[in-house]
Amino acid sequence: MKIYSYNLNGIRSALRKGLTDWLKEANPDVLLIQETKAQEEQIEDSEFENLGYYCYWHSAEKKGYSGVGILSKVKPDHVEIGCGIDYIDQEGRILRADFGDLSIMSVYVPSGSSGDVRQEIKMQFLADFQSYIKELLKERPHLIIGGDFNICHTEIDIHNPKNNKNTSGFLPEEREWVSGFLADGFIDSFRAVHGPETDRYSWWSFRANARNNNKGWRIDYQMASEGLKDRIKDAEIWPDAKHSDHCPVSIEIS
Repeated sequence: MKIYSYNLNGIRSALRKGLTDWLKEANPDVLLIQETKAQEEQIEDSEFENLGYYCYWHSAEKKGYSGVGILSKVKPDHVEIGCGIDYIDQEGRILRADFGDLSIMSVYVPSGSSGDVRQEIKMQFLADFQSYIKELLKERPHLIIGGDFNICHTEIDIHNPKNNKNTSGFLPEEREWVSGFLADGFIDSFRAVHGPETDRYSWWSFRANARNNNKGWRIDYQMASEGLKDRIKDAEIWPDAKHSDHCPVSIEIS
């Protein structure tokens, strides 16, 4: 089973840049989408249904902002929209699909880069999300969480760690949160497959020709619960897909 995750930075823009052509070629069983920046009625489901996908969306109340989605070639047994925490669900940040004993979640962690208020909301989200996932694991122990976490975990995950040590997305408290989240029973699938020394990125600023110079950040993850450890076959990052300032990240499980 191939599961991809992709922050599209606007699904309508990505479609104009050939997203469906890429999707047809990559052919994932499940695609987790973040930052749709669209209401459900603004998304042309037929673009994806024509490729054999069922479509599920959780949009933000604010138009043109946030939003997550799941495309799946197999119809889920159950789809859970949101997490029951109002401020999170109002921003359309969590969507889960269950397939037998396997659950797959699309998550879009808030950015704190716009200032102190949003950074506080981000840290509150991280605490609340971790508590929510701890409880969910009791019910759904085989869980994959794919999405934009907006955090680089270690120095190898960012092109210039020294200059970014006080930047949102690489703050000590954010990095510590990732360590704690992994310690709570998750595997960073890319690191599990490629080891601790592989420097690959999933996001590049639009500024200063960052992508062409590969001055990026690895902030998109496929986190697998410990119960899936022996089922992880591969994990990858796909920088040649250019429909967004992010690129897709994938996990393959048996």
